[in-house]
Amino acid sequence: MARIHLIEDDAEIRRLVAGAMARAGHEVDSSASAMDGLQRVISDRPDVVVLDLGLPDLDGAELLRMLRSVSDVPVIVATARDDDESTVKLLDAGADDYVVKPYSAENLEARVRAVLRRASDGKPATLQVGGLSIDIAAREAHLEGELLDLAPKEFELLQLLMERAGEVVSKREMLAEVWREPYGGSERTVDVHLSWLRKKLGETAAEPRFLQTVHGVGVKLVAP
Repeated sequence: MARIHLIEDDAEIRRLVAGAMARAGHEVDSSASAMDGLQRVISDRPDVVVLDLGLPDLDGAELLRMLRSVSDVPVIVATARDDDESTVKLLDAGADDYVVKPYSAENLEARVRAVLRRASDGKPATLQVGGLSIDIAAREAHLEGELLDLAPKEFELLQLLMERAGEVVSKREMLAEVWREPYGGSERTVDVHLSWLRKKLGETAAEPRFLQTVHGVGVKLVAP
């Protein structure tokens, strides 16, 4: 069970989210404004914050920056935009994850589990497999010392595979973790991004180095 604080000005959304998260075993408190939410997060110290960007008294992105100055609580941002530029800005501002409106209770619950798992794992700031390394905070990847030019989704996909190096990761898991679509979405999207990532890693599906396909199961990242 997690203690969740929802900062959302829409009363109906607050009611629906609180009910769904309670049924999933979580304890939920909520605020209808940014400043009340900030005060409650500081005083109540929840396990995770779900933050809507469209608040009446203060822009949600500004509230995110204020939260980050006083707390390291995991923050999941609810946004109406799902383009790479917006995503990068949110992550750079301190968001741990995001959901795109309208989102399902299952999607949000999956995000809550993921951020809490990452928070408790104590994952290192950098990861390395063979000559491939990534700096998570800087969102940079290097191959044999050379900086790779990765799009945001390519970086997130590579990070996921490196965090689980040696394990087979299914395309459903990739959709859930990278594209936030645990119960939908096209596996073709994953195939295309894997193809782009392979090219930047200097390999192909026929002649893999890091990304090994396990047919009918998924992909695992290994040292060459």
